[in-house]
Amino acid sequence: MLVYLALDPQQSLASVPAYVRRAERLGFNGVHVPETVHDSLAVALLAVEHSTRLTVRTAVTLAFVRSPTAVAYAAWDLSVLSGGRFELGLGSQIKQNIRDRFAMPWTEPVARMRDYVGALHALFEAFRTGGPLNHQGPHYRLTRLQPYFNPGPSDAPEPSIWLGAVNPGMCELAGEVAGGVVTHSTNSEPDHLREVVRPALLRGAGVVGRGEPPAVVAFPAIATGVDDRAVAAERERQRRMLAFLYSTPAYAPALTRRGWTELPERLRQLVRTEQWDRLPEALDDAILEEFVVCARYDQLAAALRGRFGSIVDGIVLAPLRDDTDDEAIGACVAALAAH
Repeated sequence: MLVYLALDPQQSLASVPAYVRRAERLGFNGVHVPETVHDSLAVALLAVEHSTRLTVRTAVTLAFVRSPTAVAYAAWDLSVLSGGRFELGLGSQIKQNIRDRFAMPWTEPVARMRDYVGALHALFEAFRTGGPLNHQGPHYRLTRLQPYFNPGPSDAPEPSIWLGAVNPGMCELAGEVAGGVVTHSTNSEPDHLREVVRPALLRGAGVVGRGEPPAVVAFPAIATGVDDRAVAAERERQRRMLAFLYSTPAYAPALTRRGWTELPERLRQLVRTEQWDRLPEALDDAILEEFVVCARYDQLAAALRGRFGSIVDGIVLAPLRDDTDDEAIGACVAALAAH
């Protein structure tokens, strides 16, 4: 199993070089770069520059708030600089964030993402060959790339494109066009991966005649630490985080699938009235048992293999904390990678 490390969304840019070097020392296969308060492509540049073997994957870069051409330039440069270690993970985000946080138009996300990925492939092909650009889709029209603005021709490796996906439509699209799919922490329970994600990927792969569906890397909610006290503290942090995330309609199906049909609206009402401190109270221990993997570092590899071993190709561990835990973390990573 491939083992990836998530960067802390809040960590400073200055801390990224030391963090990725630490990830390499601990044996991780790669790092996942989020996009919340920093530009994921800027953080990825630091991660690429200060690592030598890690796969650096954005998880995920928000597609619809950026021009495909701007993303293609950055992704191409990162791939060249890293010798092919960079992978571009794309996500659609939710309508409210696209409109109200970024002031960008919203359209149906699956069709738009299909066009976006097609535009990126057309750009990468033009970069590779040094030739003309011609992509004319329903959302993006790209027909002008003078030689002065073309970084090619080049034999540089084309960046692999991954998709962040939760629901069947985006998973089917990933099956058609993506090198892999990254799951969301709110919708990474094994039954969902087995019954929704994997079949949708197979359907999408079948549409285009792919022999193998894309890889699946799961980012489950994990509460871990060196001892039971640390695990309990992390469990409460996960309670707060999941309560906020499940207030988002796109992520709420995980709750309704398990019979908590009224809980999403209760969470949304707390958000609408800005009762942030009351959000965690809505998620009881039964919900955490369902969605959070709780185990000490010395137990974690076995717990994750038991839940995900036959379903996923890789797993993402939560951001590193105190470096006094590194020996235990390294042993956990080695145990996961051995299976």
